[in-house]
Amino acid sequence: MKVKQIVDEDFVNYKKPSMFIITNTCSFKCDKENGTSICQNSSLINEPDIEVKTSELVARFLSNDISEAVVFGGLEPMDSFDDLIEFISLLRKASDCDVVIYTGYNVSEIEKKIIILRKFDNIIIKYGRYIPGQKSHLDPILGVKLASSNQYAVKLEKIF
Repeated sequence: MKVKQIVDEDFVNYKKPSMFIITNTCSFKCDKENGTSICQNSSLINEPDIEVKTSELVARFLSNDISEAVVFGGLEPMDSFDDLIEFISLLRKASDCDVVIYTGYNVSEIEKKIIILRKFDNIIIKYGRYIPGQKSHLDPILGVKLASSNQYAVKLEKIF
């Protein structure tokens, strides 16, 4: 899979120590809707891609005694959905840890992808684009402050 960065032990994006994986694509929908560059992560698109085998990335997480969860974010994980599903599928063979996905999409825009993600345990999705001028707030599921009042996290209910 291609990523922009991997942080083995992140303490900022989730209430548990996490491996933070920055995906390599984004449609920049937030910028387009606002008519100006507002994305704090836009410079990441210019970073070189890191090619890593999904199995090696899973093994790297599993061998870390500190990280207890995996967080995908940075650009737009839902735009790299096949890689995301491959990672989760491999991870679930060895661990039921939380997997957090930061997306700028709203639920209605990714309903089919949510149905696929609901096949797995312990998936948390942070929804919503950044909107300038809104108040930040503490999200009780993530345990971190989100930048806009329209952003929120949901733990998906698994379907069998």
